[in-house]
Amino acid sequence: MEGEELDSLAAWQPAAGRPWLIASAKEGQRLVLFDADSGVRIGASGGPGDGPGQFRRPNGVAVSGDLLFVVERDRHRVQVLHLPDFRALGHFGRDELELPYGIWVDASSADGMTAYVTDSFMADFATAQLPPRERLAERVRRYRVSVDSGGRLQAQYLGAFGDTGEAGALRMVESIAGDPAHGRLLIAEEDNRVGSTLREYSMDGRFLGRNLPPFEDDAEGVVLWPCGDRSGYWIAVDQLSPTRFRLFDRISLAPAGSFTGTRTTLTDGVALRADASARFPHGVLYALHDDHAVSAFDLGDVARRLRLSRACRR
Repeated sequence: MEGEELDSLAAWQPAAGRPWLIASAKEGQRLVLFDADSGVRIGASGGPGDGPGQFRRPNGVAVSGDLLFVVERDRHRVQVLHLPDFRALGHFGRDELELPYGIWVDASSADGMTAYVTDSFMADFATAQLPPRERLAERVRRYRVSVDSGGRLQAQYLGAFGDTGEAGALRMVESIAGDPAHGRLLIAEEDNRVGSTLREYSMDGRFLGRNLPPFEDDAEGVVLWPCGDRSGYWIAVDQLSPTRFRLFDRISLAPAGSFTGTRTTLTDGVALRADASARFPHGVLYALHDDHAVSAFDLGDVARRLRLSRACRR
C-alpha cells in the first residue's frame, strides 16, 4: 500500500463488506483510506482547515465501534467522526491539549468510552527542551466520551497524569495502548537522551514501577495482540532500519522475540487486526514503511516463526 506522507494507522471492519485501513496524512491534512486486504487505495477524507471534517496536521487515529478519533496536533483537539460516512460529530480537548500526538480508546466499560491522549508539549520544540519536571504530570490527558441518541458528541475532561520521578517520567511521548483485562497501559518514552522504552502505567495513571528493556532507537507504535481471553502479546516498534518489531508476553511482559520485514523501515504507526479476513485468516499487523507506504504481516506467519502460543496460531 502506498500513499502520501503518512503518520498513524487504524483498522476498521464494517458490519458488511471488506475491511478498511485508515491512515493520517499529516502533510496533506487528510485521511487516506485503503482496502485492508488488497492494499488498494479506495479514497480520502478531509483537507486543510478548522471546520468539521477538516484537519490541522492529523496525527494519532483510533477506532472504537463506528467512531473514528483523529488527533490534530496543530489544532490542539481530537475530532470524532462517524464511519463509514466520515460525518463529523464534534471535537474535544481544545481547552487542555497543547501538542497532542497519540490516542488510545478504552471501550471496555459500560459507563462509556475513555480516550487517553498523549500531550508532548515542550519548553522549546526546536531544541527539544523539556518543560519543567512538574509539568510532566500532564503528559497523558483522559476524557470520558459518548454519543447521545441524537448523534451529538459528549466529552468530559477527567484530568491528566504522568510520573515526575526519574524512572517513570514521560519526557517525550506519542504512542500509547492499553489492556483493560490486566489493568495496564504501555506508553512509549521516545527521549533517547534517557533511553527509549515502554513504561507500564495503571489505567488510572499511576506508574507501576516497571520499564521494558531499552530499545535501540525510538520506541514508536505499540499494539496489543490478544490470543484467547487473557493471553497474547504486545508488539512494539523499535524504529531502526530495517524496523525491528519487538514482542512481549501479554501477562508477564517478558520479551518473546522479534522480527523484521524485508523492506519495512523507520516505522512510526502500526495497527493490528486480530480477526480473520479472506487475505489474512490469522489476523494481520499493518506497519508504516518510511512514512510513505504500508506493510502487512500475516500474524499466523509471525506466530509460527517465533514459536508463539498455539492460541495465536489458530
